[in-house]
Amino acid sequence: MNNDRKRLLFHCTHMGMMENDVLFGGFARKHLKSLSDQDVVDLELLLKNSDLDLFTWASGKDEVPAEWDTPVMRLLIKYCKDCAS
Repeated sequence: MNNDRKRLLFHCTHMGMMENDVLFGGFARKHLKSLSDQDVVDLELLLKNSDLDLFTWASGKDEVPAEWDTPVMRLLIKYCKDCAS
């Protein structure tokens, strides 16, 4: 894994909200190596949103705004649903 992806893995496991650390950290550990370069960029940009927004979007409590509805966000939502089942 290159340094950018390692840095992103660290960010996903140290977000501030424990729930996001678990959700995004688990997602990153499972998918980060196989994400496209564009997905990595999209995930980095996505993480600039507030922890609460990220959690409510990923968990399906709120609809994802159109500008954040990317393939990586849809994969994250699927990951979240799979974890809940």
